[in-house]
Amino acid sequence: MPTPLVVSEVAKSFTMHLRDGVRLAVVEDVSFSLKSGECAVLGGPSGAGKSSILKMLYGNYAADAGQIIVNHGGKLIDLAAASPREVLAIRRDTIGYVSQFLRTVPRVAAVDVVAEPLVARGFDRARARERAATLLSRLNLPERLWGLPPATFSGGEQQRVNIARGFITAHPILLLDEPTASLDARNREVVIAMIAEKKAEGVALLGIFHDADVREAVADRIIDVTVFAPGARAA
Repeated sequence: MPTPLVVSEVAKSFTMHLRDGVRLAVVEDVSFSLKSGECAVLGGPSGAGKSSILKMLYGNYAADAGQIIVNHGGKLIDLAAASPREVLAIRRDTIGYVSQFLRTVPRVAAVDVVAEPLVARGFDRARARERAATLLSRLNLPERLWGLPPATFSGGEQQRVNIARGFITAHPILLLDEPTASLDARNREVVIAMIAEKKAEGVALLGIFHDADVREAVADRIIDVTVFAPGARAA
């Protein structure tokens, strides 16, 4: 499908329970589509709602209104109204996500953390670990660390594990929340190349990149999030 993701009139707000239930509107009327083989980038200042949009698209945040239509295995599903079981299935097979932070798993080796998404999709564990090792090597994570749990790794090392875990599968949609924030120049170039390869494979990517050089290198278009600020269109 050339347009695997369509976002229509989505809104999100938070209720501040410690402030007498004040409602804080974050974004409203968020509408855009994502094409296969492109990398669109959410643009705008910090606090504009970029990460909130990504989290709604992954099902971490519930949308207050609107639709998030995903092509999941040939079936169109509204993620905003999907059941928890459907959300988990979409995450497993259709939408991948690379966050800024790795949720470390105690006593699980880095290579197995990376391989787990493939194992969950039915791949042979040995093959999955082999693919994980290839990605960790490409991202310049020393081999001596592959068998260790990532909890004690540096921020940059953890982020490379996180990136390898997100890129190991063939999800048709991939969300990227500041994937290069903790990386040095050498590994930023590796990630730029990996994004280009995903685009060539027909993956639809949506990301946040505060690094202007990375953004310029990967973005096919910029989606200006400031137009989704509450009251922006009325103004």
